[in-house]
Amino acid sequence: MEQLDTYPKSIKKAIRYIKQDASKEQLIEIKKMLNYAITRRINTLKLDN
Repeated sequence: MEQLDTYPKSIKKAIRYIKQDASKEQLIEIKKMLNYAITRRINTLKLDN
């Protein structure tokens, strides 16, 4: 995985929260939200090509 320093501060904070504080239920919800957002972004980028 790339160095975390290359990403925005908000990503670093989210990763730290996931690693340290998130409960199992929160992790499941975060995973759903991230997968949805990433999938939408990838599809948007595919349409642009």
